Amino acid sequence: MLKVLLLVAFAYLLGSVPSGWLVMKVYRNQDVRQLGSGNIGAANVFRAGGPGAFAATLIADGLKGFIPVMLGILLGLGDQEIALAAIGLAAVLGHTWSIYLRFRGGKGVATSGGVLLALAPVALVIAGLSWFLVVRLTRLASLSSLIAVAVGFISLILLHLAGWQAWRPVGWSVVVLGVALVGLVLYRHRGNIGRLATGRELKITAH
Repeated sequence: MLKVLLLVAFAYLLGSVPSGWLVMKVYRNQDVRQLGSGNIGAANVFRAGGPGAFAATLIADGLKGFIPVMLGILLGLGDQEIALAAIGLAAVLGHTWSIYLRFRGGKGVATSGGVLLALAPVALVIAGLSWFLVVRLTRLASLSSLIAVAVGFISLILLHLAGWQAWRPVGWSVVVLGVALVGLVLYRHRGNIGRLATGRELKITAH
C-alpha cells in the first residue's frame, strides 16, 4: 500500500511539471501562458513556438503519464490494475492542476496518451491516428483531441471485450480509468466546446 501511495504522489508531482511552459522558456524565453490561448499544452505551444516546440512538449507531456505507470509495473504492480489506474490518473490530475502553477495547467490529452501507452498501446495508436487525421482536415486541435479521446475510449471497451492480450490485457479498471479521463478532458475542454459551437475556436497554426 505504501508503495502505491508513493507512486501516486510521484505521478502527481511529475505530472505537475509544466512541460509546455518550460519548453517555451528554453526555446524562446517566453511565457506560453501569455501567448495564443494561454494554455500550456502542446497545441498552444505549436501556435507560439512552431513544430519543434510542439514535438518537445508533446513527448514530455506524454512521458509524464507513461513513466510513473511503467515504474509501477516494473516495481511489481503489473497485476494490480486498480493501482496502476490510480497512478495514471494522478499523473493526469497533476498536469491539469499543477502544484507548480498554483493548480492551473493543461487539458490532459497528451498525458492521458502516455498513460494509455503504458496500459493499452493499441488504443493509443488508434486514438493517435484519429487525432492526426482530424487535425489534418480541420486544423482544430480541440476538436481533434475530443474525437481522439472518444475513439480511444471506444477502443478500450472493444479491446476489453475482445480479450486483447498484446502487451497486457485491458481489464475493467483500465476501462473505468478511460471513463475518468474522458470526463476530465471534456471538463477541461468545456470552453473549447462552446467556441467550436459558435465557430470561434482557434486553429492550430504556427506563426
